[in-house]
Amino acid sequence: MARVWSEENKFSSWLRVEIAAAQAWADMGVIPRDDADKIARGAAFRLEDVDRYEREMHHDMNAFLRSVSDSLGEEGRWVHLGLTSYDTEDPALSLRLVEAADIIAEDLRLLEEAIAARALEFKDTICMGRTHGMHAEPITFGLKLLNWLDEVRRGRTRLAQARESIAVGKLSGPVGSHATVPPELEERVCEKLGLGVDAVSTQVISRDRHAHFLQTLALIGASLERFATEIRHLQRSEVGEAEEPFQSGQQGSSSMPHKRNPEKCERVCGLARVLRSNSLAALENVALWHERDISQSSVERVIIPDSCLALDYILDMFTSIVRGLVVYPKRMIANMAITQGVVFSQRVLLVLVEKGMSRQEGYIYVQRAGHAALNEQRPFRETIAEEADVTALLTSSDLDNIFDYSYYTREVDKSFARMGLLKP
Repeated sequence: MARVWSEENKFSSWLRVEIAAAQAWADMGVIPRDDADKIARGAAFRLEDVDRYEREMHHDMNAFLRSVSDSLGEEGRWVHLGLTSYDTEDPALSLRLVEAADIIAEDLRLLEEAIAARALEFKDTICMGRTHGMHAEPITFGLKLLNWLDEVRRGRTRLAQARESIAVGKLSGPVGSHATVPPELEERVCEKLGLGVDAVSTQVISRDRHAHFLQTLALIGASLERFATEIRHLQRSEVGEAEEPFQSGQQGSSSMPHKRNPEKCERVCGLARVLRSNSLAALENVALWHERDISQSSVERVIIPDSCLALDYILDMFTSIVRGLVVYPKRMIANMAITQGVVFSQRVLLVLVEKGMSRQEGYIYVQRAGHAALNEQRPFRETIAEEADVTALLTSSDLDNIFDYSYYTREVDKSFARMGLLKP
């Protein structure tokens, strides 16, 4: 990813566009074929010369073109024929965005593969499901991971859509009128570059495309933050159900040798915030004056490489976290017990309704018994049995069936089948 956003690759992509334009002009009979071929064979640039010329000229494109001209003879007069700066820069930016998207797509594929493997591993590992941070009803850890898998797959779909949206070029002249660059030339160049054509452009490709791309990166980052936040919660000392990998020789604190902090997950969460901030800047780049001003250019030089680099980095990091995630099933079982079985409250209520009690009446009995179990630290099965109207309807056998954790995992395989990880 660093190579994609290097200065070397930026100017190399500019050169690809200029060479393709010269070849297209030759295809149309506007410039001599021999000159176009000389440009294709000999055109080059020197980074140090571009930098030196830019300090003098205060214009990066003209500095680049001057360096390219140094590498050519008379044929150099055809370079940049009829073009404005962004006839070169925007198609070149699209080429690099496509490169970046392909790297991120591979990152997502590897993450999906890692999550799928761990989801199957813990498909039947029962743990506490929580809502509002409180014990709700049991779930399996594999099902939790399966939910992540579904979200990653949506991220891959969104990225493919954003890649398609940004994989376009424009060579339409200073205001998009094609006065100096006919549409045929634009179409030929974009075809040579493997890009689609922005059907109607101004001096630039409209920045809603770039905003879409950066919003997609931010949304993928938000998903990673959600997953990492879950691990951070599960790693808390009071919970202790799972933790990110802690390597041999790693140290968690400068002062407290015992610490194993979720610092990698915290890093994921922090950089996800950068991605969101950059996506906002991309949205603000959409509104340019008339056919174009330059306010978006300086912003893009920061937010586009930074977002691609940050997401590539945290995707790779989180994939390694998933692969090495340490899970503690015994602690999961122990944690389920701390609320004295009140997680079965809905099961009790449903059976009471089935036995003929009204929902409203049953709710009162179950809530009272549940709160007594929590307040007095007594088993919920014991406190619910003290409700005479309840025991008049529920036998000991009924309670055995109700207080059975396997009830909550009986449909899990169907979710895995939906995701294609098990046969229906």
